[in-house]
Amino acid sequence: MSLYLEHFGLREPAFRITPHTDFFYAGAQRGPTLDALIYAITQDEGIVKVTGEVGSGKTMLCRMLLERLPDEVETLYLANPSLSRHEILGAIADELGVPTDGKATHSLTRALQDSLIARHARGQRVVLLIDEAHAMPAESLEEIRLLSNLETKAAKLLQIALFAQPELDERLAAKDMRQLRERITQHFNLTPLTPDDVAAYLDFRLRAAGYRGPSPFTPAAIEKIARVSEGLSRRINILADKALLAAFSQNSHRVDLAEVDIAVRDAHFSPLTAAANKSRPALQAFAWGAAGAASIALVVGGILLLPPSRDSAPVANSLPATTTTTPIAKASNNPSPAITSTAQPTQDASDRVRLGTLTSQHLQQFDAWIAEAPRTHYFIQLLATDAQQTGQIEGFLARASQALDPALIRVYRSALSGRDRIGIIYGEFPTREAAVSAMLAMPESIKAAQPFPRQVVRLR
Repeated sequence: MSLYLEHFGLREPAFRITPHTDFFYAGAQRGPTLDALIYAITQDEGIVKVTGEVGSGKTMLCRMLLERLPDEVETLYLANPSLSRHEILGAIADELGVPTDGKATHSLTRALQDSLIARHARGQRVVLLIDEAHAMPAESLEEIRLLSNLETKAAKLLQIALFAQPELDERLAAKDMRQLRERITQHFNLTPLTPDDVAAYLDFRLRAAGYRGPSPFTPAAIEKIARVSEGLSRRINILADKALLAAFSQNSHRVDLAEVDIAVRDAHFSPLTAAANKSRPALQAFAWGAAGAASIALVVGGILLLPPSRDSAPVANSLPATTTTTPIAKASNNPSPAITSTAQPTQDASDRVRLGTLTSQHLQQFDAWIAEAPRTHYFIQLLATDAQQTGQIEGFLARASQALDPALIRVYRSALSGRDRIGIIYGEFPTREAAVSAMLAMPESIKAAQPFPRQVVRLR
């Protein structure tokens, strides 16, 4: 191994499959997802759910959460979810230092509540992180629901974050899971990396391990790794490590298709596409039907973010507390009629989504602005995502309000695509050039999110 590392100038292996927080990749919405998770947990958002395919980075995100939560947050980590109802209570009690002494379930729950109340009085928060939650028995999931009921008049005593494979969504869609489903207020989904993300991911991991030269992976090699891995970080790590080893065995510093082919043959991956297509009808029914009642939020469905397009832009990784070029004041005389921003979402979908405080506030700002905004003017699109992603939207608005003038941040709602969508926009400019100029003056972290100018008339 030391010769392998020396051959590529690495301090340590770059593509280990064990979660190592020094190698956390903040691109592909992972960084914003972590920020939104921290926000949700510290703002008493109830149960939070993070889903993703096997090897998509859920455990890494969980480990990062353990490191990044504020000092006043006490974290309990449950890595073995296949425990009975009473065993889960016992595991939590053990973490909190509460004696079990053969207590019955009711007595143990009361002892846990007393301990949590004492911590709350000292200004401490407690969060329970459950990995592989899709494997929990039904009775244990019911116990999670009951634990979420532990609260004071003003705050939850125990925050709960579930990390699971998509199978959990299918289980939650069942009628007997309705009560738990409606207590999950924030939903995240870790989507696979795009081919561009894969290239950036490979480079990031190499640099984090000490590599300083040009990328050893050719574009063709990266494309094949992206295609065969289906964008899953664990598979990317396996293929990249095996391909580097193949190059090392040939005394080469270049990884091309031949080396990746060797890695692919050795990996024996099964395609995910068939399984995903098979489960899609059930997941769609969940997303559009029963899941709406749960005030769906912080996921992607991913965070269900779409890739950058004319209608959407990804979330910025971070938003520094600086301001950008001030857009022009709104024209007082406007010959254009009042603009209806978009088709209204269907009642079935929209009424089941509980929008956050900041979202509602900026929706009102949009309504006041759009009635008089000239159709030919421009604005900057900062974000577009499913309305169900309420936690992600609230987290983004909170950060954006620190970096930009909050009075110029507006939120609109649209169903033109057939889906209930939320857009976050900024400013008003007389020309596209003025919008582009203001956009270029934004902090690098915001520009990295690929904001883009749009014309007011496009909001029809």
